[in-house]
Amino acid sequence: MTESAQLNHAGPVQRYDVFHTDCPARSVVDHVTSKWGIWVLISLRSNDFRFYELRESIHGISEKMLAQTLRTLVQDGLVWREVEPTTPPQVTYGLTEFGRDLGEPLTELFDRITRRLPPHSAE
Repeated sequence: MTESAQLNHAGPVQRYDVFHTDCPARSVVDHVTSKWGIWVLISLRSNDFRFYELRESIHGISEKMLAQTLRTLVQDGLVWREVEPTTPPQVTYGLTEFGRDLGEPLTELFDRITRRLPPHSAE
């Protein structure tokens, strides 16, 4: 495949060369496909979550890794963050339109994988 990935911006369409190490789209791909990035996007696909709810939905992730992953996904424009000024502050996360758009093929990939695996026995 010789076409570059595209990200839509207001105005003229910019093309990105994701195979170049300095391509800004490459860092977004790295964040989405990171060990925890993919699980955050899949977890948020159907619900918005508060931080602790999201942590409980992703088994094995530490608070530090979740905070770090969320920070990068918010900076990339994939996840939104809303802080309610309460004591203590309540922080809710959800997918932006861009995050939902990227989450669809990830969900499809996850569903394809789980359909092909042998039946899982509950332990």
